[in-house]
Amino acid sequence: MKTVGIVGANGYTGSELVRLLAYHPNVELGFLYSRSNAGTKISEIYADLEMVCDIELTNEISAVDIVFLCLPHRESKNWLSQNSVSENTLVIDLGNDFRLDGKSLDRNFIYGLPEINKSDIAQAKSIANPGCFATAIQLALMPLANKGLLDEVYTTGITGSTGAGQSLQATTHFTWRNDNVSAYKTLTHQHVDEILQQVISLNNKEVSLNFVPWRGDFARGIFTSSTIKTDLELTDINQLYKDFYAEAPFVKVSDRAIDLKQVVNTNRCVIHVEKNGNVIVIHSAIDNLLKGASGQAVQNMNIAMGWEENLGLDLKPIAF
Repeated sequence: MKTVGIVGANGYTGSELVRLLAYHPNVELGFLYSRSNAGTKISEIYADLEMVCDIELTNEISAVDIVFLCLPHRESKNWLSQNSVSENTLVIDLGNDFRLDGKSLDRNFIYGLPEINKSDIAQAKSIANPGCFATAIQLALMPLANKGLLDEVYTTGITGSTGAGQSLQATTHFTWRNDNVSAYKTLTHQHVDEILQQVISLNNKEVSLNFVPWRGDFARGIFTSSTIKTDLELTDINQLYKDFYAEAPFVKVSDRAIDLKQVVNTNRCVIHVEKNGNVIVIHSAIDNLLKGASGQAVQNMNIAMGWEENLGLDLKPIAF
């Protein structure tokens, strides 16, 4: 049994980790760290955690085997520099501090996309969890990149309101978001550099990614569609994808159309490819808080600790 600490436990990704780890057979929660809610039980903030976890949030840390950093972007590096964490402690960062440059103090963070970096993750003591859009888009593109087949990619993607974090903003108010869709950060989203860094390393040549993200009028989930040109036959493309993900327990390549309800509340990614003429569209769907954040972090923990990859992550989607 390993002990776990969650820094930023009162946010969306932190509380989602509490839900997952409370039922994980190989871990027990050591501390739940929060500067803003210290002294409050996590179940008083999230009523669904009553009878699941009554641990009190604290602004102090204790010695644990595994630490998850669920802090706002650009805060993890500062937190590590200000707090003493043993070099033997596995650190998994869910922010974006180490995705592009993994070096920090005496740690070297491995990029935590299990479907391409599993062997490195298995040896890691520091893991940079991928971004949510980055996960969905990379999983859609990696089989083609692995064959050097990417050149120019046009991607659209829609995300739920939880992707914006817990802090209230003008574009997360229910009255604004409900029955509404809007584009944001067109061609400038922060995950583009992260995606290109990984995709180009497999593709072995430059790739142009034109990404337009949308805000959706729902709470959870990401659905992306990536368009590229290719002369490959659809049957060959589908076989390429199925072969690439044959050993990936959380990726399903579907022969029929996909939708968000297949993945919400799970750590799964479902992919579907369509073709017309010499143009293909690769659709991918994930839960932004699970496969796009906390679920993938637990998946990375399992790999790094030498446990079964799907341990504690056998979750069923909600169909209705």
